[in-house]
Amino acid sequence: MDELRTYWSRWNTLRNQILVVFVVVMAIVLTLVGLMTFNLVSRLITNNAEKQIRQTAVEATGRLETLYRQIDTLSNQVATNSEVQQLLLQVVEGRPATFNERQALMQNVSAFQVYSDGISAFDLYTNDYLRLFPNDAITLLGRIGPLWLEQADRAQGRMVWIGEDTRDPSYLLAVRQVRLMDRWFSGGGYLLIRINRSYFNLEVPGNAAGEPEYMMLVDKSGTPIASNYAGDVDAILNDRQQQVAINGQDYIAVKMTSEATGWTLVILSPVSALTEGISVLRTAIVASGGVGFLIVLISSLLLSTMMTRPILRLIKTMRSARLGELKPSPAIQSTAEINELTRTYNEMVDNINHLIEVIYEKELVRSRAELKALQAQINPHFLYNTLEALYWSLQEKDEEELAELVVAMSELFRYTIGGSSKDEWVAASAELEHVERYLQLMKLRFGERLTWRIETSPGAEQVRLPKLLIQPLVENALLHGLGNKKGPGSVSITIGPSEEAGGWTIAVCDDGVGMDEATMQRVTRSLEGGGVPMGSGTGLAIANVNQRLRLAYPDGGGGLTLQSERGKGTCICFDIPGGG
Repeated sequence: MDELRTYWSRWNTLRNQILVVFVVVMAIVLTLVGLMTFNLVSRLITNNAEKQIRQTAVEATGRLETLYRQIDTLSNQVATNSEVQQLLLQVVEGRPATFNERQALMQNVSAFQVYSDGISAFDLYTNDYLRLFPNDAITLLGRIGPLWLEQADRAQGRMVWIGEDTRDPSYLLAVRQVRLMDRWFSGGGYLLIRINRSYFNLEVPGNAAGEPEYMMLVDKSGTPIASNYAGDVDAILNDRQQQVAINGQDYIAVKMTSEATGWTLVILSPVSALTEGISVLRTAIVASGGVGFLIVLISSLLLSTMMTRPILRLIKTMRSARLGELKPSPAIQSTAEINELTRTYNEMVDNINHLIEVIYEKELVRSRAELKALQAQINPHFLYNTLEALYWSLQEKDEEELAELVVAMSELFRYTIGGSSKDEWVAASAELEHVERYLQLMKLRFGERLTWRIETSPGAEQVRLPKLLIQPLVENALLHGLGNKKGPGSVSITIGPSEEAGGWTIAVCDDGVGMDEATMQRVTRSLEGGGVPMGSGTGLAIANVNQRLRLAYPDGGGGLTLQSERGKGTCICFDIPGGG
């Protein structure tokens, strides 16, 4: 294990790391570029081949639609032939057709077969499904069944494709109802068209590779009309994938459905035939990637050596710091980055030496400051001891009321100037107790004129807030609100939930002299700007509280909100976001 660690540390150098990183990165880049190029070009070749096959399918579908329309047109001409119409009308009116009439009509209808190589025969039947020609006793129900007759009736004269002849698979069948033009286009019989299956034979395009291609033509029901594929046609039709596997070989499946006939043409072309030439492209890309990798390897080796040689020189200089003395490194003429590194190291050495001196001096200053702080703590304790002595003196003289006021004053001073920096945030209950003591002291000045009310919602007393936020606002209400008012006055302090979820709103209101609209707007603008409202009679306390709120809650709260009306009083509110 130690030998492995030693071996690793010997080869784990910056030069080798740069070399490995460059080689790996460029190998990844070359691989990605090669793969992307190969995929794009091969996809382009495949797409072009697929477009060609799809165009072949479109052309083949067009030819099939033409053949279908030719049969439809010829059968329609037979159905509307005057002699056919006359003979069927005669049968409908109850006059049976004679043998000579049927023979003459058969010769007339057979003449239409000359116009198409695909039609083998026309069979004419009456409404009672009896055959007029050829002359035999086979009924129409015996040939195609009632389901196709119902479809022919619903088609009202249009040709209905049936498919393979059950009696002879080498033929295909279609049927149409013959409608009598002289009898309000009512049904007069049926025309059965027998079509040679070879009429729809498909010409399979060849490929340069000589691999087999397949074409299948099926009707709406999925029954094959023409096909050179001996496998399961339904499986090919139901497979929604663009590629299918046949005998271990992948084929591209192109399916085209005719809107005119509803038939579906499927062309299966081997993927290998479509992607001819891709193997040559793959070989060229691999060869190019190998040459590029070799060039990158040699270039990375030279570059990593050039980059790390000046750094090794700098490392030798920095090792001298192990002796305990920081010395600047001599200038090394190299690249701009190495020169900057050397200059930065020299500046760092100078700064460290300077910081050592500064820290030493700061330690001396801190020691002196702690000594002065200990001395300063004597002054508050002296004040508390003096007030306590005054309290006991008043107690001995039975001055209970004054003694309680002295206690309140002592607690007021202790809350205001006592404590440490950890006590800058207090519970709302402690802040309200401080306000209560302050109001008791101010009652000495105002007497019975002063009344107050403190209301809190459930849970409000546990809200944490900065120390001495509420008392300055109460002081402002007493001095500038009630102090300028004749007669009794009251101050209310309320803490309740704010509109923000989890927040609290603290309001200090009085029924003092209040302010007019212009004064209130001037004070509001001054508070929003962070200044001190001058000439408004509010003093520095409000500005101090407003600034402390913005510092304590930079993301919420928004400072003080002022509402006042001349002769009715003033209300100052602020929000404590998120529960304090």
